[in-house]
Amino acid sequence: RAFLATLPPTLVQLLAMSNAGILAMDCYFPQRFVPQTLLEEADSCPGKYIVGLGQTALAFFDDREDVASIMLTVCSQLLEKYGVLPSAVGRLEVGTETLIDKSKSVKTTLMHHLFGDNSDVEGVTSTNACYGGTAALLNSVAWVESSAWDGRYALVVCGDIAVYAPGPARPTGGGGAVAMLVGPDAPLALAGPRATHAFEVYDFYKPRGDTEYATVDGKLSQEAYLTSVDTCWARLKSKLAPAAARAQVGLPPQGALDLSCFDYVCMHSPYNKLVQKGFARLVYGDFSADPASPRFEGEPQRWAGKTPAETVNDRDVEKCFAAVSKSDFAAKCSPTDAASRQVGNCYTAAVYMNLLSLVCGLGKGLEGKRLLLFSYGSGAVATAFVASARAPAGDAQLAAPPSEPFTLARIAATVKLAPRLEARAACDLAALNLALEQREANYGRCGYEPAGSIETLAPGTFYLKSVDELHRRSYGRA
Repeated sequence: RAFLATLPPTLVQLLAMSNAGILAMDCYFPQRFVPQTLLEEADSCPGKYIVGLGQTALAFFDDREDVASIMLTVCSQLLEKYGVLPSAVGRLEVGTETLIDKSKSVKTTLMHHLFGDNSDVEGVTSTNACYGGTAALLNSVAWVESSAWDGRYALVVCGDIAVYAPGPARPTGGGGAVAMLVGPDAPLALAGPRATHAFEVYDFYKPRGDTEYATVDGKLSQEAYLTSVDTCWARLKSKLAPAAARAQVGLPPQGALDLSCFDYVCMHSPYNKLVQKGFARLVYGDFSADPASPRFEGEPQRWAGKTPAETVNDRDVEKCFAAVSKSDFAAKCSPTDAASRQVGNCYTAAVYMNLLSLVCGLGKGLEGKRLLLFSYGSGAVATAFVASARAPAGDAQLAAPPSEPFTLARIAATVKLAPRLEARAACDLAALNLALEQREANYGRCGYEPAGSIETLAPGTFYLKSVDELHRRSYGRA
């Protein structure tokens, strides 16, 4: 900060605006899971969850972990693994919809346990269903790019515990958290225009204070998600049309604006089958803009002239464009689903768990690639934006420079996603049901100690010790 104070303010701002984005990442997810095959057997519906939802497993938390504890765990992991001093963080912003208090931000709990006497930290909690993580990330990048930036890091922590009442929605649950360190000269730089679609819809919401369970209209939620894909994709392409906007994301001044402009696509993933449908809508958007393209010869011509809004609920269109987009989905989107198919829905962290899966799968090989990200939160707000995967230039003017450069290869080597997924414990349905019964029984209570075992937690995991008579929570670490 002393060095930055000697520079002209305009120069400091230009330095901050240089490739601001994600410097480092880590994740946390439950150590226990149930194979979806067991849920299919119990519900007498073979193939419904593995094929119909596209999920292989359902990870779960019992009442020993809450949203604050899982964020403490992932936040501490990132700071410790990457050697980031708490004093080097100037903004901490949380994204979650798993509220344990209607007033007090989870951010304050993180401050108490992890940041010592560093209280000069901006940010609170952003909440709008699954969109809070994206709001926190965009806010933090904007801070780094602003005249208010003081050379310190921003830290974004997003995550949720997704639980549903017994019934057809329960297999779509899950949980987990992602932490992202934000600053300039990032290996995942956010650049160029963004496109947002915000509108009112009661597709998934939580009006009751006596339960964790949401009120859900599944069919309406799918329609809202797919409509948001259509709208954001069309708007983003329109905003990318000017040569100056193309240059911001590394596109040539002329040429088609379609999915071929992007090497990979990371989408919000309530369940993998919806991601497949969403990706097919991106392809339909390209078809709607250029139906004469050779790639759309044959059956797609049945819908030439039909707008996306006219076909969003058409099952024949869905089937046709799932086939048309199959190879592109395998190449551009499947590399992002390693964690989400095995963990389940992480709500605010879902799209970033997918981004982390992509980074861990490719590491340095991702450098030079252009990514399309789509974030959706019910209610509803959705945004499509662009990230450029790059090799940092090493010119970031940070108040506390890292001992080792932040790179994509370093993220992959630090997170070790595949072995961590393999190390989890497979459980039976009795364990799942007991865990969710414990959560349901203790939700909103005061004056109790959780029933869940600490023995199932990995070393270093934070956990809920107790809730006192005034609803004040205390935490320990395994």
